[in-house]
Amino acid sequence: MNLEQFAQRADSLRMLGIIISQNGEVITKHTWEDDCRRNIYSASKSFTSCAMGFAVKEGLICLDEKLTDVFANDLPGQVSNNLSKATVRDLLTMCLGQEQHFLMGGERPNYEDDDWVKLALSVPFSKEPGTHFRYSNTGPYLAGVLIQRRAGCDLVSYLTPRLFQPLGIKRPTWESDPLGNTFGAGGLFLTISELHKLGLLYLQKGEWNGKQLLPENWITESTSNQVGNLSPHGYGYLFWGNERGDYMAFGRYEQLIIILRDKNAVITTTAECREDGAVLKAVLETVYPQL
Repeated sequence: MNLEQFAQRADSLRMLGIIISQNGEVITKHTWEDDCRRNIYSASKSFTSCAMGFAVKEGLICLDEKLTDVFANDLPGQVSNNLSKATVRDLLTMCLGQEQHFLMGGERPNYEDDDWVKLALSVPFSKEPGTHFRYSNTGPYLAGVLIQRRAGCDLVSYLTPRLFQPLGIKRPTWESDPLGNTFGAGGLFLTISELHKLGLLYLQKGEWNGKQLLPENWITESTSNQVGNLSPHGYGYLFWGNERGDYMAFGRYEQLIIILRDKNAVITTTAECREDGAVLKAVLETVYPQL
């Protein structure tokens, strides 16, 4: 793999690292700085999606459950008709029906109320759930809280024996809310090598070292186009579609896991890029054609 063309853009893209695997083998790894654990921002959402897959597999949660049932003690005084229709599935597809972005990075330190679950559910549900895509941290945050409540532990503790340990990832740090709930919408810290392993697991349809960790049908469902969104490429369960018909975990500043089914490959990047989509564009233009 010749990274010369990609490397020519690296400085302007503020690249930190790239790993490329194909047919189960790492064919290229290059880091521009130490491979230390960094905030993967919204790529954390795809780990919450993975956790939901385990919870569904274990019978802890059903995607058709109503939010008014699973968060019965956290509801606003007046429950709107749209809120009464919202389900767990809507948490995963960004189709809750709320038009307001919420729990975003610059907002979280400034909330006076520590109970973010009640805050999130008090945001108006102005659209019918399942009909309008609106990117927000509310859905994945509530999905993560629900998993934690049903499992009786935080997300890191839940995922450690199911995902992190099998993949050789030592217990990571993950942001939490003021009440101690893991913030499933962001704030997970991983190295690029650790981040890359989630992509490999998904490319291998949930199998790792001969063991089926996550059901293949969950991999297929969660990475399929569940809803139209801001791009023409669709959105699954906290995974983005891309222009090649593949899917990605996507975090702020271009923390990416790009899963290329047609090439049996995974490309993972970490960066501090301030131009949305620039790293993905460079990967598809300079790396993809060589696979």
